[in-house]
Amino acid sequence: MATKKLKERKYELADQLKQHFQDYTKLFLVDVDNVGSNQIHQIRIALRGKAIIYCGKNTQMRRVVRQLETEQGMTQLEKVRMALKLNVAIVFTNENLAEVRDIIVNNKVAAPARAGSTAQCDVIVPAGNTGMEPTMTSFLQALNIPSKITKGSIEILNPVNLIKEGDKVEASQASLLEKLSIFPFSYGLVVQSVYDDGSMYDAAVLDITDEAIMASISAGIRNVACVSLETGAPTVASVPYSILLGFTNLVAVAVETEYTFKEAESIKEFVANPDAFAAAAPAAGPAAAGPAAEPAKKSSSSEDAGGAGMFGDDY
Repeated sequence: MATKKLKERKYELADQLKQHFQDYTKLFLVDVDNVGSNQIHQIRIALRGKAIIYCGKNTQMRRVVRQLETEQGMTQLEKVRMALKLNVAIVFTNENLAEVRDIIVNNKVAAPARAGSTAQCDVIVPAGNTGMEPTMTSFLQALNIPSKITKGSIEILNPVNLIKEGDKVEASQASLLEKLSIFPFSYGLVVQSVYDDGSMYDAAVLDITDEAIMASISAGIRNVACVSLETGAPTVASVPYSILLGFTNLVAVAVETEYTFKEAESIKEFVANPDAFAAAAPAAGPAAAGPAAEPAKKSSSSEDAGGAGMFGDDY
């Protein structure tokens, strides 16, 4: 009887998985190592209305995906099937991927260090009274932790970097952290890859912002424009700059010759009579009157010289 119910439940879960693949176009493949059932329940609550978590055996999930590929022509799911390895679960969603990803990774639970596990970060034991009995002094000495007896308990003299990131946690280290009630690590669902309507990519892609994409495109356009101008091969990116350079050349010719056109007339008038433009300009302040008027006139002359140099000497 139990076997029959188990088999029915197996078929029910398979049908649910098929329906999820039909209802959702996006999903995350997440690593569920060190994540308990209660924590999974809390994450499900946080994702309610935005996404659902499906946990099952890899063999069953691969079998369902293979059926969808052959029976319903969903060949794009092959990428998902090939990634169903080790201890993974599937998070289905139709919402914004970055927002759902943030909800998933932010739901973490503090956990003690376990012997044999890999340290997620550096673990530092702080200085101070530990509350441990003096009989534990030899235990600390074995870990090269300086200590002394203060008021009937052990006091650690200096902060100690007990475990470095990436190292294997030893049993003695895990025991000490447990005695000190230090929970250095945190565990939660780890997003391994993202599937979006036929495309499979790494979760790090979600960290790319629209601003970063636009900056990269702008830099590429500038590079294309520079190469086009240097080689004389016109492109859509370089044509505006070519027109601008051509216009400046025409203005330079007009300033040095009798030829003129509407856009160059104001420049020619300025070059011919810079004092008139200086007199028409607003006063810079009280210092512009009296003796300070002479330096202002010199400034106008320097602007005249700079303008003539730009349009005359350079061209």
